[in-house]
Amino acid sequence: MQINEFLGHVVKLGGSDAHLKVGQPPGVRVNGKILPQGTTPLTPEDTDAIARTVLPPELYKQFTYSGDIDCSYSVPGLARFRVNVMRQRGSISVIMRFIPERVPTFKELGLPDVCRMLATKPRGLVLVTGPTGSGKSTTLAAMVDFINSNHRAHIITMEDPIEFLHRDKKCYINQREIGGDTADFTQALRRALRQDPDIILVGEMRDLETIALAVTAAETGHLVLATLHTTSATKTVDRVVNVFPPEQQTMVRMQLAGTLQGIVSQTLVPKISGGRVAALEILIANDAVRAVIREDKMVQLPSMMQTGKKLGMQTLEGHLNELIAAKVITYEEASSRANSPEALRRLTSVEVPLA
Repeated sequence: MQINEFLGHVVKLGGSDAHLKVGQPPGVRVNGKILPQGTTPLTPEDTDAIARTVLPPELYKQFTYSGDIDCSYSVPGLARFRVNVMRQRGSISVIMRFIPERVPTFKELGLPDVCRMLATKPRGLVLVTGPTGSGKSTTLAAMVDFINSNHRAHIITMEDPIEFLHRDKKCYINQREIGGDTADFTQALRRALRQDPDIILVGEMRDLETIALAVTAAETGHLVLATLHTTSATKTVDRVVNVFPPEQQTMVRMQLAGTLQGIVSQTLVPKISGGRVAALEILIANDAVRAVIREDKMVQLPSMMQTGKKLGMQTLEGHLNELIAAKVITYEEASSRANSPEALRRLTSVEVPLA
């Protein structure tokens, strides 16, 4: 198959991901569902040829040793794609995620004004969280583009791989790709502290050392934007603290309470009219929230988000309920994505039979 032509088809369909696997026809994820394209299954020769096309020779050689690899791939005049090539059951599979050439705005993404406020904080830690494929990278890209358009600063990003390409507007932006420009997130973060940054973007906080360095960078006067694969604000705080050994957790809670600016936890929900909409849980770190984190009383965070609407806070269930009331999504889709379906049932005005 001609991979560039197929990727043009993916974009035309409005697809988010291409799935290329031996024994199956090419698949495209559209609005969250993978749809086969045609009936002709791909052969081992097909997927190997695709891998050799999207991977530079040195990365293909590395892939033959490692068994999987991440990179990016550009089709001139079309778009860029985030690529994962992997071996499975002796053959090669390729997954390619569409990255728009233009960074969407807050308005286009349906993000509230509080996200703009978080992007303008002079220092501290802002976390964007959610499951894989929930649009975390796109939200962060919108924040970086807003800063780039409105402030004069130095932004350093560390990504695996680089997704959205940012061109200097008012800011100087340096984008570093893990594996190509720097060895790993930990090394990149260490070096960043000596590179005169104002804003540091960490594509993913994967381990204790990366999390510790990100918190330290926020402590030392930088704005740090980062992602985690957690599904709520409460779980995000727990994840950051619990990754450390028990004897360090009290100190980490103190550091996090002092540096955290906000958490945006998001998930994508299919709309009744087609397409998907982001449902958001938002925690803003005011004095009361900082005290709760310091005192390890995270169970209080949901009620604080419910009562903090004036500050822009909201629970995921509260936002899902608003989307149901506006007839944007169905109750069933909302319930399947709620952190607490029971809390959603209590909030919604839709009559739902008890199980």
